[in-house]
Amino acid sequence: MYSLLKPLLFQFDPEKVHYFVTRNLRRVNNFPGGAALSRAAWDMKDLRLEKEVFGLKFINPVGLAAGFDKNGEVISEMANLGFGFVEVGTVTPLPQPGNPKPRMFRLPPDEALINRMGFNNLGVDVVAARLAAYRKNRPKGQEGVIIGGNIGKNKVTPNEDAVSDYIKCFDRLFDVVDYFVVNVSSPNTPGLRALQEKEPLMHILNTLQQRNNKNGISRPILLKIAPDLTDDQLNDIVEIVTETKIAGVIATNTTISRDGLTGKYKGEAGGLSGKPLTKRSTEVIAYLHKKSNGAFPIIGVGGIHSADDAMEKLNAGASLVQLYTGFIYEGPGLIKRINKKILSV
Repeated sequence: MYSLLKPLLFQFDPEKVHYFVTRNLRRVNNFPGGAALSRAAWDMKDLRLEKEVFGLKFINPVGLAAGFDKNGEVISEMANLGFGFVEVGTVTPLPQPGNPKPRMFRLPPDEALINRMGFNNLGVDVVAARLAAYRKNRPKGQEGVIIGGNIGKNKVTPNEDAVSDYIKCFDRLFDVVDYFVVNVSSPNTPGLRALQEKEPLMHILNTLQQRNNKNGISRPILLKIAPDLTDDQLNDIVEIVTETKIAGVIATNTTISRDGLTGKYKGEAGGLSGKPLTKRSTEVIAYLHKKSNGAFPIIGVGGIHSADDAMEKLNAGASLVQLYTGFIYEGPGLIKRINKKILSV
């Protein structure tokens, strides 16, 4: 079905299509029998797919990457498509509109996207309320779906005060997410990537770790990194994870590289995702896994457009994988194909 819809959808502005698709997914799932039909078509339940990572039990290792469901609006719908976990955000303390439109561009010849969304979201209070409502009224069969909270800083917040924004999001979301992701690697907020340097990053992570206890409960904290880091910077990441004792790393975010692109919008500013990132993100996973001797879990994301792409990341050292651009290009059937491949090896 998706192969028939995709050529039509790709005729229109990608951001408008995103909202059209998510709006209609909600309608389908709210229609009597719609959710069951979605699960029957796409979801795959098998106890052999379950995996425990950083203390959480995942019903399957394929998740939805941050950026798709920024405001926690379609968690249930994504679960019905077969995702084992959904990462919402990036969420900031205050609502912000993001960058001027147009800000998302398809590159079909490259099977890629360029986006410069700029952390557009409704703010942490709205997202926290939505997640609380979802947890309270969680549909039957979705009890095992893990929710991650990807947190960032507002554009207007100077880097020297960035830690306060991460604290606000962390405290507000603590009761409604299962794990946190610290996003300092998006290229679409001016100056944000400077926070990947060792000193400011250590400060943010140590501060969050000091607050990471509420009634005896702590949440796994992960760090999402850029694919553009040098080996020396990746060595620093290994040291930072070890010293701060955070739970793991998500590798990788979008890239600022434009090597080898042929699509019409290759010159647009923003972060590049999709097939051009497949090789580099896997290289980063393999490097971190080897350098750390497998000391911490890695979630692999970037350019997963097939079951084989996912297996390469898992074999390189990833414990879990996430989809975004591959999901847009290949459709929900990709989730089931990956899970079937995992079971076949």
